[in-house]
Amino acid sequence: MIQKTILLSMAAALVACGGTEKKEEKTAETRKEITVKAYPDVRKDSVVDDYFGTKISDPYRWLENDTSAETEAWVKAENEVTFDYLAQIPYRKDIAKRLTELWDYEKVGTPFKHGDYYFMYKNDGIQNQSVLYYQQGLDGEQSVLLDPNTLSEDGTASINGMGFSKDGKMMAYGISRAGSDWVEINVLDLATKEKLSDVINYVKFSGISWRGNGFYYSAYEPPKEGSDYSGKNEFHTVYYHTIGTKQSDDKLVYRDDKNPQRNAGAGVTEDENFLIITTSESTNGNSLALQDVKKGGPLVKLVENYETDNYIIDHLGEGKFLVFTNYNAPNNAIMMVDINKPKQEQWTAFIPEKEYVLSGASIIGDKIIATYMKNVQSKIEVYDLAGKYLYDIELPGIGIASLNGDKDENTAFYSFTSYTIPTTIYKYDVANNTSEVYFKPETKFNSDEYETKQVFVTSKDGEQVPMFITHKKGLQLDGTNPTFLYGYGGFNISITPRFSVVNTVFLEQGGIYAVVNLRGGSEFGEDWHKAGWRMNKQNVFNDFIAAAEYMIANKYTSSEKLAIHGRSNGGLLAGAVMTQRPDLMKVSIPGVGVLDMLRYHKFTIGWAWAGEYGDSEESEESFKNLLSYSPLHNVKEGVEYPATMVVTADHDDRVVPAHSFKFISELQAKHTGDNPVLIRVDVNAGHGAGKPTEKVIEEWADVWSFVLWNTKAEVSFEKEVE
Repeated sequence: MIQKTILLSMAAALVACGGTEKKEEKTAETRKEITVKAYPDVRKDSVVDDYFGTKISDPYRWLENDTSAETEAWVKAENEVTFDYLAQIPYRKDIAKRLTELWDYEKVGTPFKHGDYYFMYKNDGIQNQSVLYYQQGLDGEQSVLLDPNTLSEDGTASINGMGFSKDGKMMAYGISRAGSDWVEINVLDLATKEKLSDVINYVKFSGISWRGNGFYYSAYEPPKEGSDYSGKNEFHTVYYHTIGTKQSDDKLVYRDDKNPQRNAGAGVTEDENFLIITTSESTNGNSLALQDVKKGGPLVKLVENYETDNYIIDHLGEGKFLVFTNYNAPNNAIMMVDINKPKQEQWTAFIPEKEYVLSGASIIGDKIIATYMKNVQSKIEVYDLAGKYLYDIELPGIGIASLNGDKDENTAFYSFTSYTIPTTIYKYDVANNTSEVYFKPETKFNSDEYETKQVFVTSKDGEQVPMFITHKKGLQLDGTNPTFLYGYGGFNISITPRFSVVNTVFLEQGGIYAVVNLRGGSEFGEDWHKAGWRMNKQNVFNDFIAAAEYMIANKYTSSEKLAIHGRSNGGLLAGAVMTQRPDLMKVSIPGVGVLDMLRYHKFTIGWAWAGEYGDSEESEESFKNLLSYSPLHNVKEGVEYPATMVVTADHDDRVVPAHSFKFISELQAKHTGDNPVLIRVDVNAGHGAGKPTEKVIEEWADVWSFVLWNTKAEVSFEKEVE
């Protein structure tokens, strides 16, 4: 593939101390009253915007300035209220301890090959960041290549992307700090592990694609002082960097001076003969162009609009390319493209669209490996280079697989995971279609005690929406089980079965973890996606509400025991559902959410989401639609909202924290009743990617403490007694 670009304690060890034997006794925590400090006073300004004749007040506009002294003081005051509340929950420390125990097992990523080396990520348990190892050949001795834990004292520096020279001698890699999307690119000599002098800054939303003695990357102009994490990003530009030179000498490859709000990226084919240029106006749809850089030919445009998703799988030779696309194929297909007949209407089907969704494809061991998703579960099919179906790869069960391999290598590797099975790595023989376990983790979580089932719920308009429900075997359906309902529903992103250690302690305490595959995702192709975007966005919230009602009607839980959660676009989901149906759940956790739908497009990369949501300024119709569900603008005076903990971070430059700041201010001002409505602002952290293990454990210990306390769950731990 070239381009596509909680917790509660259960068991403590039996120990001997001073010759006195200790036993374990399971004890339940006694419930006590918890007090909430007074919420901070928040200044209200008289800011009013006019949208097509409708006046919209925005009294907390000043909180958009996330670096001001006043905002910093407000964040500190809010955190004092939140952490004082959390500190009173009697089992909070037990949750953090048990989560740390469960997290502490060796994890290995799927190996991948470049040149003579195999690379893989490993984490010995609770390292803040996984470490990149490499070895020469399959039987070579492993050694550390890059340990991001050494790059910062608090573990907040992380690896963000990498690219390798074709000869496998050099690696360029990106480093992100404090969770920001900004990336710094450095270069390593793989033979000596020497870090070269090359440093590239102000990189964001970029691949690293080598050709010859350098690589292509995409960057923005340096942000204005004080706007690093909130200023609008425009004029995404592709450059080529030659090893050994300064960034200021890099060659400008592509820039659209007429359209500042377009993203641009570059890649190269495996043979390095063709440069690939893609541009996009939103997160959906991209243009596609090719240039024969070996012969010095012109830039040939294959796709000039932004109506379809397209990426090059590889060049087969003689100007023939395999392209992954949803052009005339909502479930995706692989097309053959002749550079001499480049237009989409001239493309020919190579592997036609099927009833289930094609998720990706690559050439491995001279075979085409096509990964499909059928009812939100992996199905991997193998084809020859003429497009003839050969066989399926037999997977170890119902779950999700992801495969890595090299075009000229017979050995590949794939990962497999599900909600109760930690990620296991398999070694795959392409020619013989056989698999063997390469790495299987050993965890303290007993998967055999839990089960997952898939159900379909009927949404408001009659659509059947899938949901996975995971819980202990033998669960009593009596409506008393604490339940955590998660969803996303947007941006053509599938939410697939994956093991997450953060959920295990909640499951151990008798919790139910349910995931809804909402419209707006890609679980059933582009039609499913479009049924949940733009003017259809309310479908997503209706789907989620229907799932919650299903869980209650079927006695899994009750409104007093139900918590909802989503992050990013899912944070919007949690915010919209709690403001539309505050009676439906007891707890809401909107995480790093898009909560101000009228102004989201004015910060960092928010303009690129207009293709998904619409824009409040583009038309009155779009404005009214966004206003109808914008969480910030639908908080009502005197309503009792569920216990709420908004989660965000001070360095989030994807969804700026102003969304969360303004929403919680409005909620605290208008909410009535005894449920706490709080905000937890993480410091020196971002949207989520690259967050160190220590911070993840801290955050989820707080989330589960808040959820379990407010759903009045029966929480118990095994305590050591004499």
